[in-house]
Amino acid sequence: MDSKHFISRNSNSPIAFNTKWEAPSNIALIKYWGKTEPQIPKNPSLSFTLSSSVTTTAVTFTPNPGATFSFEFAFEGVLKPDFHPKLNVFFNRIKPYIPWIDSYSLKIESRNSFPHSSGIASSASAMAALSLCLLDMEKTLFPELDPTYFNQKASFLARLGSGSAARSIEGPLCFWGKNSCRKDSSDLYSTPFGPSLNPIFSTYQDSILLVDKGSKQVSSTQGHQLMHNHPFAEKRFIQANQNLSKLVPLMEAGDLEGFIEIVESEALSLHAMMMTSLPYFILMQPQTLSIIQKVWDFRKTTQTPLCFTLDAGANVHLLYPKHTRENVAAFIEAELADFCQNRQYLIDAVGSGAKKV
Repeated sequence: MDSKHFISRNSNSPIAFNTKWEAPSNIALIKYWGKTEPQIPKNPSLSFTLSSSVTTTAVTFTPNPGATFSFEFAFEGVLKPDFHPKLNVFFNRIKPYIPWIDSYSLKIESRNSFPHSSGIASSASAMAALSLCLLDMEKTLFPELDPTYFNQKASFLARLGSGSAARSIEGPLCFWGKNSCRKDSSDLYSTPFGPSLNPIFSTYQDSILLVDKGSKQVSSTQGHQLMHNHPFAEKRFIQANQNLSKLVPLMEAGDLEGFIEIVESEALSLHAMMMTSLPYFILMQPQTLSIIQKVWDFRKTTQTPLCFTLDAGANVHLLYPKHTRENVAAFIEAELADFCQNRQYLIDAVGSGAKKV
């Protein structure tokens, strides 16, 4: 399937429409770092879809026949013209696939349940929520769209705004990027893991330790660009493919020991790419390393299958089975909360994907 599959026809009868969608963040287990245009990953990835860390976006579509496409964007109730350049890039990328949008003015209102630009995938949930609103409008114009196509095209559009946003449409676990584990995998949109997932992972928990709630000094977009001519890039892409091939059967079997080994290795590999790029940079903070060491000590002492992963930031995601959550909650409060900014952390879990609200 190529991108032409997602080109819709135009509409001759613009209508007023309002919609609101909630899309979750996701946390990658197999990391994607490095891409080519237009938003094509250099290696496949696999992520847990979260439940409570969400972006809620409302869009009002107002017909403006004969006028040029326009939009306004508000975040947390405040107009944000500084977001317009990124949104302009997004809309310019997606217009060939939704030509009907030129007949509208959009009012976009968005808010997060978690800190923006802090290593939690805020751009992923934001672009996913906006893309779902656009697809909801398209389905209103063209009711024959079936659910599979709806989700695939929403993921396709979201990817053009933020690569990892492709994985924030469905749950509990999604692939993005062509790979040998799934025949239906694609670089253009995400695909769900499917029914072979061991049940223990469908209720997995994710506690997000907010080491630094501020904006990152190097954005993910900049970091992806630095993978061009990176001395270890090609070996990293091979490693990611190999780790994915190892991880899938482990998650089908419910092998927690094997899961932990690959997930933690992937997190450290991601940050190793940052520290060995030119220019090099470090997004981890000293507290991040202290938390990692505490997690290793706790796991060794208690035999609790708790592991960490990191996204592109200083915050730490703690992943663990649901049946261990009381022990892990006590450990976080007693040993880890002091490493968090204002002792703040989020309690989340694997979720089922986006929904209309």
